[in-house]
Amino acid sequence: MNKFAFDKVNYILLAIGMIIIIIGFILMSGSGSNETVFDAEIFSVRRIKIAPAVCFFGFIFMIYGIMHKPKD
Repeated sequence: MNKFAFDKVNYILLAIGMIIIIIGFILMSGSGSNETVFDAEIFSVRRIKIAPAVCFFGFIFMIYGIMHKPKD
């Protein structure tokens, strides 16, 4: 009998963590700046505080998904 290291719940938790990380990276993206016009959006709260916190939470959630023990 094959015994896998991860259960179905682990894969669901990993998928949720990956979605949270992708949302964090989408929040970090935005319009850039060029040499002539400086865009103040680079220093917005969303890009330098909220998005990294969301990504960090996603990585922590992925670690939890890996460490979660399947029920025997």
